[in-house]
Amino acid sequence: MDSADVDRFEAGRGRLASLAYRLLGSAVDAEDAVQDTFLRWQAADRERIDVPEAWLTKVLTNLCLDRLRSAHARHERTAGAWLPEPLLEGDPMLGPADTFEQRESVSLAVLTLLERLSPVERAVYVLREAFSYGHAEIAGILDITESAGQQHLHRARTRIAAERRRGGVPADPASARRVVEEFLAAAVSGRTERLVALLTAEVTAVSDGAGLARRLLRVTTRERVAAFARAGFRPTAAKRRLAGGTPSFHIEVVNGTPAVLAVVDGRVVGAVAFAVDDGKVTSLHGIATADRLTRLNEAWRKHDPGAPVIEAW
Repeated sequence: MDSADVDRFEAGRGRLASLAYRLLGSAVDAEDAVQDTFLRWQAADRERIDVPEAWLTKVLTNLCLDRLRSAHARHERTAGAWLPEPLLEGDPMLGPADTFEQRESVSLAVLTLLERLSPVERAVYVLREAFSYGHAEIAGILDITESAGQQHLHRARTRIAAERRRGGVPADPASARRVVEEFLAAAVSGRTERLVALLTAEVTAVSDGAGLARRLLRVTTRERVAAFARAGFRPTAAKRRLAGGTPSFHIEVVNGTPAVLAVVDGRVVGAVAFAVDDGKVTSLHGIATADRLTRLNEAWRKHDPGAPVIEAW
């Protein structure tokens, strides 16, 4: 392989990684899929490839579908022990963020909902919503008919819309941060009534239980989510031992939405991402399993976070 072919691949690596991350929800798996795509590119008869970008997209997408369909992935994800890997704002793997659809497609809330779609529905949704591929292009990538692709997209959009139940106005970043700051202050101080007031009626909370639970913890209704958040954010000696020290709390942007990060000795030990609409929280996603925070921590070490909102918890 000559340097021109390597350069051609490298020029599209970021786009491929972003696509793979949206399809797989894991930075590690996305990097593996991109590397496997490179190996296929290396071994291919490149003189017979008319449009390299289209060829690479097709290979990568189908490698990701193979991973989603694998027995191990099916078992892990259907067992309910899986949440997407959070990425800090500015991570190139987050990819395009020019439109609302692109930004929403990489939020933890939507990435979690994508788990309820079939692999093909997920691929069609991501290719269309996040990367604006046309129906003919999607059909060619997935080796399906255009009408089948449109049906998959309709089902995916319908299921996502039904689960999202959006009713308000998406908050601007500053307003969303203020809501999260108020939520955190109320949770730490145990003000349940204020917590309830900050939640929508259809709010959901999902947590991996810091890797200690065999299944994801899912909570619904304002009162239960408020109690769950109050219990989770209440400082105790046991939680400090589990975290490895006394955390400070920072509010940062993760996957396009505000998130509370618990940091001990410069290391992120937990992240709670919030979806905020019309001044209220619609969902929370809590991740504290160490191997799900690896890439976020790599970015955190290079990040200038500023002062924490809570210095010592």
